[in-house]
Amino acid sequence: MNKITLTGILLTTLTIAGCGNSGKTTNEHTQAAATETAQTDSAPKKIVLFFGDSLTAGYGLDDPANDAFPAVISHKIDSLKLPYKVVNAGLSGETTAGGNGRINWLLKQKTDVFILELGANDGLRGIPVSETAKNLQAIVDKVKAKYPDAKLVLLGMQVPPNMGADYAGKFKNVFPELAKKNNMALVPFLLQGVGGVPSLNQGDGIHPTAQGAKIVADNVWGVLKDVLK
Repeated sequence: MNKITLTGILLTTLTIAGCGNSGKTTNEHTQAAATETAQTDSAPKKIVLFFGDSLTAGYGLDDPANDAFPAVISHKIDSLKLPYKVVNAGLSGETTAGGNGRINWLLKQKTDVFILELGANDGLRGIPVSETAKNLQAIVDKVKAKYPDAKLVLLGMQVPPNMGADYAGKFKNVFPELAKKNNMALVPFLLQGVGGVPSLNQGDGIHPTAQGAKIVADNVWGVLKDVLK
């Protein structure tokens, strides 16, 4: 099973080695089957790009390359033998403004499914909701311009109530509004079932444990599985 890298910027060309027959002769049917299998195995996979912050990067996990929620989804895709390769472009501490500045470089690689997970750091810093919405839209616009046929998925986020009810409400609404405007599939709340549950979060109370990341992956997979059909 292929692992995904945390930077996930440049893809490695997949090379498939053929298996030889131990006998001296091979009938035409066997040769044809072997050729067909090799062609299938070496076919390029479509790219699923996760673009986000520390939640995507797997901050604090002992083995983020396997335990961050995009990695869990990658393992799921591999187990189902779906023709997709996951690339994790999570960067701890990333804001929507930072993501908007970084996205063009990421888009140098072909992207077939773009999954956007940003906004949590904006919310924790009290950045105006209008700025968060503006930056997220700018990121989406750049993806659409570069890859108009790419499928888009938005991962919704919420902020703690101590940020104020008005701010929290406006922040929460940014995601469904943006998804509707851009015809994006939406995961309403990425941390559903994990946020606020001490046993599923690390000591900071913000970042999921490996077990919490599995639940987060399930939240995303519930929407993503239909996108990948």
